[in-house]
Amino acid sequence: MRRALIAVLGAATLFLAMLVAAALPASAAPGTLKEAAAAKGIVFGTAAAQNHLGEAAYTETLNREFNQLTPENEMKWETTEPSRNSFGYGAADQHVGHARSQGMAVRGHTLVWHSQLPGWVEDISSRTELLDVMRNHISNVAGHFRGDLEYWDVVNEAFLDGSGARRDTVFQRVIGDDYIEEAFRAARAADPGAELCYNDYNIDGRNAKSDAVYAMVQDFKRRGVPIDCVGLQAHLIVGSVPGDIQANIQRFADLGVKVYITELDIRMQTPPDSAKLAQQADDYRAVTSACVAVAACKGITVWGVTDKYSWVPDVFEGEGAALLFDDDYGKKPAYDATLEALGGDPGGGDGGGGDGSVTCAYTRTAQWGTGFNGRVTITAGGGSVSSWTAVLTMNSGQDVAALWNGRPTENGSTVTVKPAGWNSSLAPGASASFGFTVNAPDGNVSDPGLACDTP
Repeated sequence: MRRALIAVLGAATLFLAMLVAAALPASAAPGTLKEAAAAKGIVFGTAAAQNHLGEAAYTETLNREFNQLTPENEMKWETTEPSRNSFGYGAADQHVGHARSQGMAVRGHTLVWHSQLPGWVEDISSRTELLDVMRNHISNVAGHFRGDLEYWDVVNEAFLDGSGARRDTVFQRVIGDDYIEEAFRAARAADPGAELCYNDYNIDGRNAKSDAVYAMVQDFKRRGVPIDCVGLQAHLIVGSVPGDIQANIQRFADLGVKVYITELDIRMQTPPDSAKLAQQADDYRAVTSACVAVAACKGITVWGVTDKYSWVPDVFEGEGAALLFDDDYGKKPAYDATLEALGGDPGGGDGGGGDGSVTCAYTRTAQWGTGFNGRVTITAGGGSVSSWTAVLTMNSGQDVAALWNGRPTENGSTVTVKPAGWNSSLAPGASASFGFTVNAPDGNVSDPGLACDTP
């Protein structure tokens, strides 16, 4: 019965109807990203990695905040068909199972991409053979998940920056310009109920590359090639959100396709400071607001749950801190800004008066001969809190040289830390953190004492 319904309504339409039906009453201000997004009739998702699902904080944050999941690597060609006609779906099936257990939509990522492609595919030189291989791959992978996924990124990153020319991939060289069209036709045959999307980066604003994608989508719609949506990846840098992002979303929407922000992260030079975090918050607000303002923009996905596991530091040296949750799963200013842009309340969704309890934990993050860095994580208990206080008791010969994400007051060896403002309110089970540097010229690098409470 479920598959029959999906065949009639389309998986994405059915799931969106479920989200809207489950949205909070109008009198309640949503307190999580997924609640606020559902109230707007959109999804708010994240990329997730199967090997992190066993980490309690990771899974709790994933389940609490997001209603759409994109497997980060588990559905790519090198994973699903590492050798010819040998298909495996174990990790991807775990993702789908987890998502379904939590009522999440699933975005398939990705069927055809030049990267993370097995060598045996790269070695094919016959157009007929490669077309058969590509169609067979799509038929098997999309067919395996038929009726279980709401969206597919059918083709990923087929255009070059700057010129908007086609990227020189094995598919482009051997099959030619029509490989993208052939991939979409194969995907529709394999899963008629899923939304089929083209996905790319640096097409967030209007430029030569986004113009080329626009022309392709326009042509596909004119000729009846089955394309339902465009994914703007939105891997951005702090302070660089395109000023025409909303207009760009609108022009794609005017072609009759849906638009999704599919891989949003906004990186900065590390370490973060209050000014960078404030700018990042403004940037997340701008991207979210641009999507909300266009009726055909149906979802936002951030590329990762936490800075702790972001891809950014591995690829861009000296950059990172690109996501909504820090390494300790604390909500950053960008979280509150995003939630507000969705119409939510950063202090809402917890049903409380802000009088719950907190616990705190200390972690030493670096050490040298005459000092060290530390981090304190404050976690709300079963009720919400409107503020918190942490007290550090320094040892002989120690002084706090710097402290971030908090407001310190020193009295002798006691340092009392209040929230920075944006990290005051915590929903049940949510965390905030602050970091500090200790000078210890006499070499006493013992850990400070720590206590915490609510006002």
